[in-house]
Amino acid sequence: MIIQSNRVVALTYDLYTKESGQEVFVEKADEQNPLVFLFGVGMMLPKFEENLAGLNIGDLYDFYLTAEDAYGLKDENAITELPLDMFGEMEMAEVGSILPLQDNEGNQFRARVNELTESAVIVDLNHPMAGQDLHFIGKIISVRAATEEELAHGHADVLDGHAGH
Repeated sequence: MIIQSNRVVALTYDLYTKESGQEVFVEKADEQNPLVFLFGVGMMLPKFEENLAGLNIGDLYDFYLTAEDAYGLKDENAITELPLDMFGEMEMAEVGSILPLQDNEGNQFRARVNELTESAVIVDLNHPMAGQDLHFIGKIISVRAATEEELAHGHADVLDGHAGH
């Protein structure tokens, strides 16, 4: 069965980016803990899916996504100052750590702490992978038709289609 819309795909990947001109390993999904997702419903990066479309079980892949096709270029306007008092009793994070935040509509997102001052936390709201080209190498483990339930709620339950709930 080939990868196309409304199929549940399980795959392995090794993800690399470049730092100082050298390719560096970022993360992986292996056969014991694969990436499982419903293809074609907007859950994954569009160019990631475009590179997987038409592949089949057992196929290997190796492709690059430019920063623009991945998480976008870094937006310098996405660095902002948050008042220290908005964090209340929460233990203050250190520079480089990731803070879970929520906007007024309840949308959750993360911000990287760039700097701490006596009255503010300067955070970077860009995606952590913004501005980076990505290199994916992996293998397609399984492809199956999505269940009616998975199609109704827009995501894969588990590898075999039975979540047990």
